[in-house]
Amino acid sequence: MMSNDEIPDVRDGLTRQERIVLTVLYQAQKERGDRNVPTAMLWGRVCEHFYISPEELSEMLARLGARR
Repeated sequence: MMSNDEIPDVRDGLTRQERIVLTVLYQAQKERGDRNVPTAMLWGRVCEHFYISPEELSEMLARLGARR
């Protein structure tokens, strides 16, 4: 059975975890003057909200189109 964190929102299809990652990424970009955010820095900040492995974060970023 899926937890509430894994169920996509009907409005935009994002899960709670994906929404957190995008919000943290946005905040980090603003702090860095709209520059790229290193994945390791993003991972550390995301782990303050929930645990995700570095590999899972990279996969999520690729799926969301946030990787260059």
